[in-house]
Amino acid sequence: MGQVKVSLNDRTYTVACGDGEEDHVRELAAYMNKHMTTLAQEVGQVGDARLLLMAGLLITDELSEALQKAKLLDQEIENLSGARSSALDRSREAEDVLADVLDNAARRIEDLAKRIEAA
Repeated sequence: MGQVKVSLNDRTYTVACGDGEEDHVRELAAYMNKHMTTLAQEVGQVGDARLLLMAGLLITDELSEALQKAKLLDQEIENLSGARSSALDRSREAEDVLADVLDNAARRIEDLAKRIEAA
């Protein structure tokens, strides 16, 4: 199991993580620290616990919005897939109708050719 040192609000913490996850944990901590730094600039140093709570709530809000967008995109994909399927069905039906029209036209042309030959 790996360990990573991360810095949040100018404090260093050692965090355990799975082997190979060290860079990802550092990136997550940097993202959290960015929020904490911004909050500390806006509201002042209100303590690590409050800054962590506020940053956590902001990040959770971002996650909530991202999940909502993903849900909407999933619904849009489902709608588009349904529309595509419907369009394919209509296209196949149109092809069938066109094939019938062409068959009928070919028969009529053959009938006309036979009449012309017989005349």
